[in-house]
Amino acid sequence: MIRGVIIMNDKGKPRLVKFYEFQPVEKQQELIRSIYKILCSRADNVSNFVKADSIFGPDARLVYKTFATLYFVFIFDASENELAVLDLMQVLVETLDKCFSNVCELDIVFNFKKVHTILDEIILGGQVIETNSTEVVKAVEEITKLESKSSSIISSIPGWQR
Repeated sequence: MIRGVIIMNDKGKPRLVKFYEFQPVEKQQELIRSIYKILCSRADNVSNFVKADSIFGPDARLVYKTFATLYFVFIFDASENELAVLDLMQVLVETLDKCFSNVCELDIVFNFKKVHTILDEIILGGQVIETNSTEVVKAVEEITKLESKSSSIISSIPGWQR
């Protein structure tokens, strides 16, 4: 099971945080600091896979990848294959690239609802539900169309304000 997905910049500032097991906000911040500390201390020539037992408990693993100035971090348990999670991370990045045409940190900051929607189309409740980035993009476009239609319907009702 996927336990969490974190996207943070190279300064440790979280840009997207999604845990699939309840974590109080203070605990989330502590976990993010611990993960950032681990990532910063690792050399460039070592594996992107980290045993995270000390942070998340037994059988917890962490895989990360750096794209430009962003760290993409997936936390998962022993039931998931490490290489499959690395591939899933690539699916997320490819989908973000398709939706934002060469995604950057500001796209994630200013379009956080869309980024969460993309992530929810790929992972739901810690389970992987879609690995085809084209299908994810289609679903996100449909959701965006439905949201814009509902906004136009609401704004056409006299006296209704958002």
